[in-house]
Amino acid sequence: MAQTVTVSAPGKLMLFGEHAAVYGYPCIVTAVSERMLVCIEKTNDDKITIDAPQVKNLLFVEKAVEKTLKTVHIHHTGLHIQTSCMFSCQYGFGSSSAVTVAVVYALTALFQKKIDKRQIFDIAYQTVLDVQKTGSGFDVAAAVWGGTLCYSNKGETIEPLWAKNISLVVGYSRVKADTVMLVEEVRKKKEQEPEKIERIFQAIAKIVQEARQKIEERDWERVGVLMNFNQEYLRDLGVSTEKLESMISAAKNAGAYGAKLSGAGGGDCMIALVPSDKRKAVSDAIIATDGQIIDVAVNAESVKIENNIG
Repeated sequence: MAQTVTVSAPGKLMLFGEHAAVYGYPCIVTAVSERMLVCIEKTNDDKITIDAPQVKNLLFVEKAVEKTLKTVHIHHTGLHIQTSCMFSCQYGFGSSSAVTVAVVYALTALFQKKIDKRQIFDIAYQTVLDVQKTGSGFDVAAAVWGGTLCYSNKGETIEPLWAKNISLVVGYSRVKADTVMLVEEVRKKKEQEPEKIERIFQAIAKIVQEARQKIEERDWERVGVLMNFNQEYLRDLGVSTEKLESMISAAKNAGAYGAKLSGAGGGDCMIALVPSDKRKAVSDAIIATDGQIIDVAVNAESVKIENNIG
């Protein structure tokens, strides 16, 4: 039986459906090549020690361990858990969900417990809810299944989407956003103007459904137009910023098919869908607004074992 297991899980980028996804509406999310790594080693001191300097909230690791041990009935004499990250948690790539998924899978692999992806998702998603009290779970799903997914209703529907050859430029606004706070702000708006916000969510859902079809058809020009429409609704929700808007406008003016913020808004990242011959021009335009280009690939692999040492 292995004494040490290292597991990695991908981060994510939201392509369509931000904020509406919190209320069960569909969204499209893709796993990115930057990954969170978790190494778990058996020890004999009856203690659980955690070395995770990159994880901004250790509760994600602690609760994931607690819930996994209890759910799959693992008995141990001690554990040492160490994390490392290929990307900064400031980018909004879903590092908290990625580390949670990696911990769940690493523990089950280390103790040779048979567990399927749905069970990994359920344990990890419940852990995220326990820690931050809110969240739609799409970032957990991206880490578990990888690739590009159409996701809705807090995990009731999780379907792979054929999204090969999608050409994205990712720009970081250099502003770290507070996802939980932004979700709460939208919730308050929904309480104050329920009909207006519901109409916005329904409109976003229609965009998601068409985007799903057009991505599979590789109709990138139309996908870009739909990104622009989605951004307009996110602007109406009040989650965009001047900096994001300047980066998005610059990308479109430089030849992008479309561009929008990706994630909760308030900062973090934007994405631009670009023809292959416009990548440099769009990247340069984003940099000219003092944005930072993040070099990531999409459709990344799901959570996986990196090594398994006896």
